[in-house]
Amino acid sequence: MTSSLPHSRTLLRGLMVVLAGAALAACETAGTGPAAEGAKPPEPPMTRTRAATQCWMSTEKGHADMNLDKRADFVTKCIEQKMKAAAEAPKT
Repeated sequence: MTSSLPHSRTLLRGLMVVLAGAALAACETAGTGPAAEGAKPPEPPMTRTRAATQCWMSTEKGHADMNLDKRADFVTKCIEQKMKAAAEAPKT
C-alpha cells in the first residue's frame, strides 16, 4: 500500500491544478463588466509631432490623390489648427 501513496499525491495535485485552472478560467477578464465602462484614460497632450502625425495620416486617407506640395500645405494648416485648438483648450 505504500507504493500507491505517491501516486495518490500526484493525482491529488493534478486534480488541484485542474480545479484551480477551472476557477481562473471562470474569471471575467474581457473588461465587459460595469468597471470597464469607467472613464477613458486621458489623451496625451498635443505636441507638434503628434499633430503632424495625425494630419499626415488624414491626408493619406482623404487626400491621397493630391500632389505632395498641396498635401504639405494642407498638413501645415492642419498642424496650426490643432496646435491653436490645444492652446485654447481648458486645462484639466
